[in-house]
Amino acid sequence: MADNKRIIIVEDDRDFRESIMEYLALAGFEVTGVSSALEFYLNIAEEQYLLVILDISLPDQDGLVLAEYVRKNTDMRIIMLTAQSSQKSKVTAYESGADLYLTKPVDFPELSASIASILGRLNASTVNRIGQEKNESEPDHEKKQWQLQRNNWSMLTPEGELIQLTAKEFDLIEKLASFPNQIVERQVLLKTLDYENDEFGNRSLDALIHRLRRKKNGLSCRIPIKTAHGSGYCFSEPIIII
Repeated sequence: MADNKRIIIVEDDRDFRESIMEYLALAGFEVTGVSSALEFYLNIAEEQYLLVILDISLPDQDGLVLAEYVRKNTDMRIIMLTAQSSQKSKVTAYESGADLYLTKPVDFPELSASIASILGRLNASTVNRIGQEKNESEPDHEKKQWQLQRNNWSMLTPEGELIQLTAKEFDLIEKLASFPNQIVERQVLLKTLDYENDEFGNRSLDALIHRLRRKKNGLSCRIPIKTAHGSGYCFSEPIIII
């Protein structure tokens, strides 16, 4: 199991990478730095990390492709740190599974605080145990509800299946869960997710919904997010936030 402060940085600019590593090490994180996607793959085959900081422009593979691999094959959280500041790049990064998108030059205290916030909400060592204990100890009427768990960014289906969420996915579900069976307007969701109310922001919201709906693979039921066309979305089944 990965240490709760172990992170890896994929950045081909050596001076910049080492500067980040030095600052984050002083902030109390256990940091590994690599310069390419290949080095990253070799490292995660041997070690476990809870968070990766990714540049988009890497010498051997697009950082967005790497982000998609991380999201599909690991439980690591993803911070994109790049010089690309366009709205389109941000949208694509979030569609690829990024939890946070930061642009260079980055404020190191902000980066450190962002990492601490993400890892502070993720208790990876207890994810499986929590899911098992919920199934064994909760009353039947609670087992029949969806459960959104704040302490590990996850959700339990009524059958007790655990669904791990990204930061954006969690924020979206939390807002919908606060108004079960009620339509939450798009403008409210855009503001909650810190998306602009424009074409790119709306595309990001729709992509997030699409990604959540795709999580049905391997589950006995689909996440019940319903679309109110032209208005917003709603969570259409009972859900509690714990």
